[in-house]
Amino acid sequence: MNTRAEILASTLETGAGALAALASSLTPTEWEMPMPRDGRKVGVIVHHVASVYPLEIELAQKLAAGGALTEVTWDVVHEMNAGHAREYDGVTREEAVALLERNATAAAKAIRAMSDAELDKVAPNSLYGGAPLTCQFMLEDHAVRHSFHHLARIRAALRR
Repeated sequence: MNTRAEILASTLETGAGALAALASSLTPTEWEMPMPRDGRKVGVIVHHVASVYPLEIELAQKLAAGGALTEVTWDVVHEMNAGHAREYDGVTREEAVALLERNATAAAKAIRAMSDAELDKVAPNSLYGGAPLTCQFMLEDHAVRHSFHHLARIRAALRR
């Protein structure tokens, strides 16, 4: 087993588990609360984290294979997030938590399958102005960090 990949996968699972636990404890009012400065509902954000794990892993795997990311920009990400918010405005807690658990498990499995050489692979990344970055950086800054990022913002908004 690859120790670095295991640490990344376990960290992703920890964050997803913490987000799922918080989501499961929310009142209906908290679930529907719009996030400050963001506007998306708390429940939509939980579903968002769950729904993008496959894409985040796919992008990391492309980098791991030596492929450059050329079409993914922050404008594309923002457009995707806005479309997701419209489509899943009424998502239920049960749907979102189930998707979060399922996709986090699959993401962790995919990360565990990566070698150190794949994690170290460097390729241009259009999310960062074409800077050559590692697959591991992509995982850390996106799939692994994502649940922690939104968990902290949700807790701050709820003052929990």
